[in-house]
Amino acid sequence: MRNKLLVLLSLLLVSSLSIAGPKIEQWKTKNGARVFYVNAPQLPIVDLRIVFDAGSARDADKPGLAALTNSLLDEGTGTLNADQVAEQFEGIGAQFGASSLRDMAVVSIRSLNDKVTLDKALDLFSNVVAKPTLPEESFQRNRKAMLVGLKVAKQRPNSIASKAYYKQVFGDHPYAIDGSGTEESLTAMKRQDVIDYHGRYYVANNAVIAIVGAVSRADAAKLAEKVTSRLAAGEAAATLPKVKPLTAATTKRIKHKSQQTHILVGQPGMHRGDPDYITLYVGNHVLGGSGLVSRLSEQVREQRGLAYSAYSYFSPMREDGPFTMGLQTKNSQADEALALLNKIIKEYVENGPTEQELKRSKQNITGGFALRVDSNKKIVEYIAMIGFYGLSLDYLDTFNDRVEAVTVEKIKDAFKRRIHPDKLVTIMVGGE
Repeated sequence: MRNKLLVLLSLLLVSSLSIAGPKIEQWKTKNGARVFYVNAPQLPIVDLRIVFDAGSARDADKPGLAALTNSLLDEGTGTLNADQVAEQFEGIGAQFGASSLRDMAVVSIRSLNDKVTLDKALDLFSNVVAKPTLPEESFQRNRKAMLVGLKVAKQRPNSIASKAYYKQVFGDHPYAIDGSGTEESLTAMKRQDVIDYHGRYYVANNAVIAIVGAVSRADAAKLAEKVTSRLAAGEAAATLPKVKPLTAATTKRIKHKSQQTHILVGQPGMHRGDPDYITLYVGNHVLGGSGLVSRLSEQVREQRGLAYSAYSYFSPMREDGPFTMGLQTKNSQADEALALLNKIIKEYVENGPTEQELKRSKQNITGGFALRVDSNKKIVEYIAMIGFYGLSLDYLDTFNDRVEAVTVEKIKDAFKRRIHPDKLVTIMVGGE
């Protein structure tokens, strides 16, 4: 019943926070975790998210370790096993979440804000995060599930293409590591590896806490201390190396039994906080980030009928993440589609968007801003991102103004400096 209430209340949240960027406050806990807080009194809910610099970029020679560690957090703590942890969260209507990406590992809790319920939720949450038992039985089960996942992924051309693409774009950089691991690394992995990884990276000085909800600044500070009190202070993760720019174009064709060829084309793009971020973001919206009205979709789908969809996007991370273009097409049309994709990006880098295209994209981006911050869940994701990547606290407040300041000339300049059509990685999977 409580979970249904939480969902209902979330759907009802349309407030002043939807109109302007929320006021973000920040501080540090006693043991070094950075806290970012937004007061949202409209609903009796608290969303709390902890982001650790503990993604797959930290896997080193053990691909899959970050994901496996993250998946084991709620498998037991103290005298509680996995079923009992789940039952206790369910019993108080709290929602626990965990996920692992290349840059980060995320754990979250959503609870009603009455003191008794919230105290119980956060007490269990802090134990799960800081003092998981990481049991051997669960380790074996989750590792086996990941190994099964790898076998399934080998049958999926999109998974094959993505793994090959990241390897070609990032080479020996940690971003080339696939978070799902490899058969060799997972088979060789021991429970002690997970214990050591958790002890190294799930520490206060390696954490950012985001809190959004009907809780005062003073009480938010108490919540932050509560959820980090059981964490060791530890040390922040080491700085990642810079991503090396590509020096030449490469093309890799991977034979796979499928009716369509999956094509990915790209290179290192930009990082969070990049001075060209807004310009590249708006420019890409015109190119391939706005769905069926983008230039890629118009020329590849509407004019030539080569694919149902064609797209492009930037994935900014702590260091330069990828700029990617992609499509799926009939095997017999793969070379034609690829040639058109390359033609479009070359022309776009040279000439940029038209004034009409830019105006339409700006209207679409700024007009949809309210929907980006219309719930506690979305806001907590944003402020966690702002905190983790060290962005300005007025990031949301100034977003629309920065979009409006983008011009055709700025897009042309940024794309010419940052995107190099003669040095793109191309991955093609299909053809059998």
